Amino acid sequence: MDYTPHTSEDIVRMKAEIGIGDLEELFADIPQKFRLNSLPEIPGAISEQETTALLSSISEKNKLPSLTLTGAGAYRHFIPAVVGHMVNRAEFYTAYTPYQAEISQGILQAIYEYQTMIARLTGMEVANASMYDGATAMAEAAILAAKTLARPRILFARSVHPEYRSVVRTYAWANGYDVCEIPYQRSGQIDPDILKQELSDNVAAVLVQSPNFFGVIEDIAPLADAVHESGALLIAGFTDGTALGILKPAGEAGADFVVGEGQSFGNPLNYGGPYLGIFAAREKFLRRIPGRLVGATVDKNGRRGFVLTLQTREQHIRREKATSNICSNEALCALAAGVYLAALGPNLAKLAVLNVQKTQYLKKQLLCIPGWEEVFSAPVYNEFALRCPNPRVINEKLKKEGISGAYEMQKDYPELENSLLFCATELVSKNDIDRVIAILK
Repeated sequence: MDYTPHTSEDIVRMKAEIGIGDLEELFADIPQKFRLNSLPEIPGAISEQETTALLSSISEKNKLPSLTLTGAGAYRHFIPAVVGHMVNRAEFYTAYTPYQAEISQGILQAIYEYQTMIARLTGMEVANASMYDGATAMAEAAILAAKTLARPRILFARSVHPEYRSVVRTYAWANGYDVCEIPYQRSGQIDPDILKQELSDNVAAVLVQSPNFFGVIEDIAPLADAVHESGALLIAGFTDGTALGILKPAGEAGADFVVGEGQSFGNPLNYGGPYLGIFAAREKFLRRIPGRLVGATVDKNGRRGFVLTLQTREQHIRREKATSNICSNEALCALAAGVYLAALGPNLAKLAVLNVQKTQYLKKQLLCIPGWEEVFSAPVYNEFALRCPNPRVINEKLKKEGISGAYEMQKDYPELENSLLFCATELVSKNDIDRVIAILK
């Protein structure tokens, strides 16, 4: 071994200290039949060139889809080349946190610009960095609301992403809070009448998602009014941030927190991660929000500089004073999002319109197939649910053609039997859609 942490003398002293004569005694509780007594045949060393050839041959076994119609929280969008160029620069290429923060002016400025863009997109006053993903961002906001108002109950729409609801339940259980699910209407939106029935002075927060898991757009403003009348806080979430290019910001509609997933902003699909949790809030919650905030200031010579203004992570202060136990830093994913948003600029609105157009064309063509019908009636963004015969057979047929099909909704919503959730982003062309229709017809 190139590095041995303990010398022979060290090992002798440690064995004597814990009262064993042989290292095998440490494994006495493991039955012999489960122990590896001899190494399996391992091939000999090969050169770098041979290694590259071997791994390339293995990678050719991957069967990647030529077309993706699956969304449900993870979206395939075009990523401009400048994003990869920036995040792969040596001075940025680490997901870890700058502990000597103020000498890391580049990454601090990147986070500051990211926070500024997120605050503007969401209609909020402050935004942080370092949430794990959209699910944890929503859960952190829910617990923050419950602690702030000292109320024990959290309500969330059944139309919120199933995995997000699961994470919220786990956080609530760990902190001793109750949760209640509000059903959706025929439109696919949260049922406002049942929501009003459940609102009371023990409800801390109401969680909605727009566009929701069904792709349906919620009307945030009247929900915010009803929630605020009861003294509770409204948390508005999203899973595809490109929708922010055309939807009225939830902050302007009255939400107290806007949380969501930033994967659509320049972060590729990658087996579920790493992803980027977006968290924005009203300024009055500034000292309670988790993660870290970067601020702008001037040095002693009057030059502009950046500092870590607020660090509420448990690594930086006493554990019992921390607002969250989230430690890992998602700054590299946030950098990708910042570069992506800067590259698109006002074209984000055009991109969002393109997503809507592709979605409507796909939906219209699918509804021309006999036996297919709409599940929900409200407007949608880039996802929609359709009821059809034999969803599994349909997806298997698409898979044989190299197409990643729609999401089978019955897995998470037993009441939505024979329903598929389709997604069409700007990367789905008209020819792609026509090909899908021809296959299904």
